[in-house]
Amino acid sequence: MTEQQHTDLVVVGVDDSPAGRAALRFALHDAVRRGARVDVVAAFRLPDYGWGPEGVAITAAAADRTLAEIHDAVRDRARAIVDEVLAEIAGTVLEPPPLTVLAVGGSAGETLVHAARNADLLVVGSRGRGGFASAVLGSVSLHCVLHAHCPVTVVHPAGDREQAPLPA
Repeated sequence: MTEQQHTDLVVVGVDDSPAGRAALRFALHDAVRRGARVDVVAAFRLPDYGWGPEGVAITAAAADRTLAEIHDAVRDRARAIVDEVLAEIAGTVLEPPPLTVLAVGGSAGETLVHAARNADLLVVGSRGRGGFASAVLGSVSLHCVLHAHCPVTVVHPAGDREQAPLPA
């Protein structure tokens, strides 16, 4: 990690998992504390394109959906998650930080590291699986910890419930 200027930006990776929601709650509270804005990033896999009859491009997963439709659906779902989490923390934050919701196609780890290239903090949830899931980072959070150019906070959903709310 290299020395960088403060940008008053917190980037958070979000999905519809308990870990993603915990990361979002943490990022919102931390941004309020810092006086920072938040970029909420929902990464999605780009469809695998193939060629159908007569050279028409098709995807295996979503042959009838365009990339723009997939992008819009992911962004809309991420916005709904943000709205739900903002409603949950309404009593603990007087005014939520300014935020932008982004849907970005690509590998989640690489997408988040790129989105946080100028951030003060990157927040991700941990969905590590296996026999010691609570002690192991998931592949996305591990990628972020190893490659981000800013500090990374990895949030576990169980730890989020035990965290006392920050003063407004």
